[in-house]
Amino acid sequence: MGNLKDSTMEKLADKGNGNYFYIDSLSEAQKVLVEQAGGTLVTVAKDVKLQVEFNPRTVAAYRLIGYENRLLQDQDFNNDKKDAGDMGAGHSVTALYELVPAGGKIDIPGIDPLKYQQPGALSAGARLDETMTVKVRYKQPEASESTLMSVAVATRLAMTPELGFASAVTEFGMLLRDSEFKGSATYAQARELAAKFKGADAHGHRAEFIRLIDAAEGMSRLKASR
Repeated sequence: MGNLKDSTMEKLADKGNGNYFYIDSLSEAQKVLVEQAGGTLVTVAKDVKLQVEFNPRTVAAYRLIGYENRLLQDQDFNNDKKDAGDMGAGHSVTALYELVPAGGKIDIPGIDPLKYQQPGALSAGARLDETMTVKVRYKQPEASESTLMSVAVATRLAMTPELGFASAVTEFGMLLRDSEFKGSATYAQARELAAKFKGADAHGHRAEFIRLIDAAEGMSRLKASR
């Protein structure tokens, strides 16, 4: 404690295909060493890679939120020699994207029309009721060749509780970093979203997150009043 170097710990964990945690309380120790112990001790998939293709008929533009140091070149997805992350028992990964729906305004600098090319025509698949196709490559713990999974995601507007709470966490993160993409986000908005999708919260982790939002908002107000 007192000299935490998050970037260094992350590099060490990445190089050793391991995990790292910052334990600052008994409740955090309970979470890491008891509730989540199986995920750090038992690897169920290694070199896990995720690739998403959006349907341009539905999505005009997109931006991945976070994972800046996890990005791979497109061609690396099929390269089994390229190292990627490992998944433990019970682990889940959430990747969130900011989307501009088809027909929406895209605030990017314009360019001159191409002389030798024309924008490609949409394929027959683009006419399906799909927003995107998610592809996952992974290796069995003892395997050297990867397995491919591909799932088409239907166009829908429903918000699941897990995705709703993850959105609140993401909004809070952008506020803490004062992200240029935070838009009109506020601590109150993040708290309202987290409370709405708090769910059963058997171990109290989501309630603790809501308390973190309140603490950060209080510090922000104190800083602004100085």
